[in-house]
Amino acid sequence: MAELKHPIQEAERYLENARQILSEKAGKDGNYYQDGKYVRMAGNTAWNGVLIALDGVLDVRKNLKSRQRPDIKDYQAAMSQKDSKMTRPLHVAYETLHLVLGYDGNLRYKIVQDGLEQAKFMIDWAKKNYQDKNN
Repeated sequence: MAELKHPIQEAERYLENARQILSEKAGKDGNYYQDGKYVRMAGNTAWNGVLIALDGVLDVRKNLKSRQRPDIKDYQAAMSQKDSKMTRPLHVAYETLHLVLGYDGNLRYKIVQDGLEQAKFMIDWAKKNYQDKNN
């Protein structure tokens, strides 16, 4: 049976995987990446890392009633109760990582890097709050 991983360590691993996908597969050329498939893959990987980190801190899944999968509104509601100052960064991470990168595959290097920075910011917030929650 697989050992349960610490959610923050797992989230950080996802973010590192996203960076690795970009550096090894996306083909940076100047201010742009060359392959949207790998930008989309990296964006979704980083976004999933953010969700794993948030699941370690927010009780989103526990509070679901009939649905099995939470959506962004569930995370936003939980975040507004936990730390209302973080609702905007959560929304920006969702838009950048999941929509602009994950769906659209935006190739602009600065946008991709901004998305990865936003993911790190969210994971770092979760790390601090995970430690507070579990101490």
